[in-house]
Amino acid sequence: MKQRSVERLRSQRWYAREDMRGFAHRQRMQQIGYRREDFMNRPVIGIINTWSDLSPCHAHLRERADAVKRGILQAGGCPVELPALSLGEVMVKPTTMMYRNLLALETEELLRSHPVDGAVLLGGCDKTTPGLALGAISMNLAAIFLPAGPMLSGNWRGAKVGAGTDTRRYWDELRAGRISPQDWVEFESRSVRSFGTCNTMGTASTMNSVMEAMGLTLPGASAIPAVDAAHARMAAAAGERIVAMVLEDLRPSAILCEGAFRNGVITAVALGGSTNALIHLTAMARRCGVAIDGNAFDIEARRTPVIANLFPAGQYLMEDFYNAGGLPALLSRIADRLDLACRAVNGKTLGENIAAARVFDDDVIRPLESPVTTEVAYAVLRGNLAPDGAVMKPSAASRHLLRHVGPALVFDSHKELSERIDDPALDVTPDTVLVLRGAGPVGGPGMPEWGALPIPRKLLEAGVRDMVRVSDARMSGTHFGTCVLHVAPESHVGGPLALIRTGDLIALDVPARSIEVRVRDDELARRRADWRPPTPRFQRGYGVLVERHIGQAHTGCDFDFLEGTATVPEPEIY
Repeated sequence: MKQRSVERLRSQRWYAREDMRGFAHRQRMQQIGYRREDFMNRPVIGIINTWSDLSPCHAHLRERADAVKRGILQAGGCPVELPALSLGEVMVKPTTMMYRNLLALETEELLRSHPVDGAVLLGGCDKTTPGLALGAISMNLAAIFLPAGPMLSGNWRGAKVGAGTDTRRYWDELRAGRISPQDWVEFESRSVRSFGTCNTMGTASTMNSVMEAMGLTLPGASAIPAVDAAHARMAAAAGERIVAMVLEDLRPSAILCEGAFRNGVITAVALGGSTNALIHLTAMARRCGVAIDGNAFDIEARRTPVIANLFPAGQYLMEDFYNAGGLPALLSRIADRLDLACRAVNGKTLGENIAAARVFDDDVIRPLESPVTTEVAYAVLRGNLAPDGAVMKPSAASRHLLRHVGPALVFDSHKELSERIDDPALDVTPDTVLVLRGAGPVGGPGMPEWGALPIPRKLLEAGVRDMVRVSDARMSGTHFGTCVLHVAPESHVGGPLALIRTGDLIALDVPARSIEVRVRDDELARRRADWRPPTPRFQRGYGVLVERHIGQAHTGCDFDFLEGTATVPEPEIY
């Protein structure tokens, strides 16, 4: 492959100038201990690190950055570490999704404003993966994504425990009186065993797997457990490889073709992955000028079964998946559906990267003729309640509820929901459809993961464990249930969800891909005439950007001024 001249490296616009400004750039590097020859005429690699003490998924990324640096140095590059916004999924409020676009913007501008030729992107917790990817796509320098890796398998009292999935499950059991407060405290300290992302096929594992399938990670990287020695070795290999990518001028624009996005969609389907993938992949595709949206997921889900037997739809955890062969093994089972000619960051095609892959446990990674469930991974619903679509995960839902008609019980906010849901006098039956509004991209703000509305306590005590739930919110990929999500347009901007009243009949028909409210059109028109938009929540700060510029779920929730493929000029070096 033709190599790029080191004299033409982007970083040398800063360092090779024979004027006072070039002198100052070289001087300041030497001020912190770099030698002139460390950064002159060498690829300078930015390590974008989302480590934080409040992101347990990323607690090890300080050490992994050192391994990346080792690889860069061995390959003849110059590593520079650039800290970026860390989005610890559990800790950040009101939701990390509110800040995904901030990380995307920061990543893009970190790369643009500094003398770097390429980047290794360290992330993995839910929104860090698409946030880093969106920024790297728009900047379009050579980049490798380094996934943080899943935590070790959980175990409590002899049973497998999946992060997030069993938190919700046992919380319901506590509320139902089936386990004691003492049991709950014990579970709290024993259910997670190491740093790393959720060990289920939640949003983190879904998006990290999708990144691998699309060619943005080294082959096999996405499933390596965070604490495994192989993870540190992979980090060093990523550091070594990015130097070669810079010299080969291998950029995201040469990797993320339409075929790569379709490979990502098919992979998410076969994994039975998180519904959040629809939002993130749509946003990434729009930045690349590729027409991929939720419809692509629905179409692919009709022909590709769920074959990854992983929580929450299945029985195993990510450590089991890694030992069964990881993502390359799964991709080898669906190879005839993939675009095998797409390139990856290692310079090879997807077909070459999975040619030698093997499945070592047929129960963890099922054959196509023996899927985990007969239900599809994703369904995109439409109707008078969701003109621009809503999303469901039938593979994690209750089959008897996939066709259902019931009266709505409407909650106008998460606060109201929390205050009322366990009231013994709540007028609710198993047939009721729980509705939450005010939880979308603008209304949340930031579209929190409130979509798995809790089952009312009095129904839990009676043995009910699932109900139809409808909202303009998202749902954690670790959660399960018959939840209609991402209703668009959201209620806060006047979508039909804003017009629903308690007692209205809601009809769900997943096989027909339909979600309707059985209210006459003239009555809905009358209610719309009476509706008034909420007062803006923010008067200053980042929240103003969210309220004014964030897109709806079906468009990927990107900021309107960040969408598209237009390039931003390189900074002048004064």
